[in-house]
Amino acid sequence: MVTTGRVAVIGGSLGGLTAALVLRDAGFDVTVHERSSTVLEQRGAGIGFLPDSARYLVERADVDLDTISISTERIRYLARDGTVTHDIAQPYRFSSWNTIYRALRACYGHDRYLLGREATGQTPADDHVVVHFAEHAPERVDLLVCADGIGSGFRSQLIPEATREYAGYVAWRGMVPEAQLEPADAAALVDAITYHVFANSHILVYPIPGLDGSVEPGRRLINYVWYRNYLAGDDLGDVLTDVFGKRHELSLPPATARADHIAEVRATARARLPRLLAAVVTGVEQPFLQVIYDVAVPRMAFDRTCLIGDAAWVVRPHAAAGTAKAAADAWALVDALAQSSSVPEALVTFECEQMELGRQLLARTRRVGSHSQVTGTWDPRDPELIFGLREPGR
Repeated sequence: MVTTGRVAVIGGSLGGLTAALVLRDAGFDVTVHERSSTVLEQRGAGIGFLPDSARYLVERADVDLDTISISTERIRYLARDGTVTHDIAQPYRFSSWNTIYRALRACYGHDRYLLGREATGQTPADDHVVVHFAEHAPERVDLLVCADGIGSGFRSQLIPEATREYAGYVAWRGMVPEAQLEPADAAALVDAITYHVFANSHILVYPIPGLDGSVEPGRRLINYVWYRNYLAGDDLGDVLTDVFGKRHELSLPPATARADHIAEVRATARARLPRLLAAVVTGVEQPFLQVIYDVAVPRMAFDRTCLIGDAAWVVRPHAAAGTAKAAADAWALVDALAQSSSVPEALVTFECEQMELGRQLLARTRRVGSHSQVTGTWDPRDPELIFGLREPGR
């Protein structure tokens, strides 16, 4: 059983924080190293809040989920004219990146969460690993946990062949205050996740906490995610070029999308979406976008270093399982350490279980994405469309 030792967690987002918390609770001396020099905020907007994502807050922090997330009871599909074409009972929880980050950060505290710490690499040794930083002295640790996200520099160094594969589409995203919508429109959107599917595209809309984390009616946000195809090359490059002329690779942050692209998104919403959903899209002042990539990795463990969350497998958002996968990796790592006599032995155990989870989730989300964006075979009755980490609904 391994329960002591120094641990460096690289990346202070939701996955990194969860890993730091469960490792610290298990007895390890843990420090989080976050590249950003300022406190993180507004990353990812709305999130599907699956049980694995909520596990730490429920089991260890005794947080009432109704204070940090919003429950919906139904899945609803609208036709272009706004009529309901499919409506089933299916409970979900939704929250926001900001809300969950603040909750986890409050649990972890600030002393061992270091900002402005850009990690540049690692050097393995017989009984430790040395972590290198751009502007700070190297650190010797017993375990290195890389939770540095989709653009992981550690993945690039450890597995250079595991490159990002563009899925052929992006997710335009945005949030509008519930109070900004017509009361009847807001009422029609707060009890369900609402879909519209049309040729080579689909949009989903659901309620999330307000910017201050409020879950009170009238203070919540309505969040949309709209998947739209862009050809690789100039087409994608143009939409990723911001108001300052800078070309982005992974996402386009709020307030940086060009006016011509925002105008095109709004015009297409008015022309192609049900009025109810178009009102949400056109009401968002600063939409942003996330490029949809796949990354498959052949390994997640390297002696005393491991990759978790999007630093390892990058899967499409269609299972709402990105944050859940990162959290599940963190819990699996702690379980493996508790069952092993050394860190390298534990990482072998961890890798075996989490590699299979990544493979299955990537395959499932690829199939779901293909149904709407490529083949036009999306069927609301397909159980595979239900959100879930390990399988639909779970």
